Amino acid sequence: MAGSDPIFIPPALHELESEVMEEVWAQGCVTVRGIFEALNARNDKQRAYTTIMTIMQRLDEKGLLCRCRQGKSDVYEACMTREDYLQARAAAEVGAVVEQYGDAALVHFARRMASLDPQRRQQLNELAHRG
Repeated sequence: MAGSDPIFIPPALHELESEVMEEVWAQGCVTVRGIFEALNARNDKQRAYTTIMTIMQRLDEKGLLCRCRQGKSDVYEACMTREDYLQARAAAEVGAVVEQYGDAALVHFARRMASLDPQRRQQLNELAHRG
């Protein structure tokens, strides 16, 4: 499973991929039909079944969904939790910004931290030392 590999950096998601992943994280083990019905029930823009199927197959190929066969249906589940995905994406994005902009990026992060209220800074400090 790609999501458990410590060097796996999950790809950024485009809008429809993000909608699908949010629904998978909310539902757990799902079928294409289940995601198709859930997304179309709450959106004005109706998506085709084949569009959702293609997106879910691509998310499987990208290592974000794990697929298994149950009877005649493919069943999908997230390969990583939403929180793990967000942590991995944030680390990748921050790393890219620091690599591209170096000290200028770090100065902006430091200024942003300094502008937070002390209670919020303390919460973030505690979070940083947990992981």
